[in-house]
Amino acid sequence: MYTRLNQAQPYALAFFRIVVGLLFACHGAASLFGVLGGAMGGGTIPAGTWPGWYAAVIQLVGGSLVVLGLGTRIAALVSSGSMAYAYFKVHQPGALFPLQNGGEPSAIYSWVFLLLVFTGPGALALDRLFASRATGRRDLADAPEPSSPVAV
Repeated sequence: MYTRLNQAQPYALAFFRIVVGLLFACHGAASLFGVLGGAMGGGTIPAGTWPGWYAAVIQLVGGSLVVLGLGTRIAALVSSGSMAYAYFKVHQPGALFPLQNGGEPSAIYSWVFLLLVFTGPGALALDRLFASRATGRRDLADAPEPSSPVAV
């Protein structure tokens, strides 16, 4: 049983990454464009507003990159930091525990993205596609040139 679970692990991680990234990107899109209910019950966050607008841009871009598996670890690190900032600056001053201060989503996203920093994207990621292409080119570049016959 563990063998099958271990074989499925990269795909489970990929689906986890895709779902979390999509949810995160949707949150950013709602805040920036007013779609899916908009920011805080409707509307958008005015452009350039600190920290909300910048957090929404990180959510949209970071979430999209995580969904695609492109620059996953860096996008996840920035997203994790953004959510940690949101928790400690916005939510935590209101109360000690996330359940009391409404910071559960920020805390969970922060830890989830930090996990993706260490695990990587799993299967089905563009990172892997580009890495395999780069490895293929490197192998061709490192191959010795065929020697031509020498006339005597």
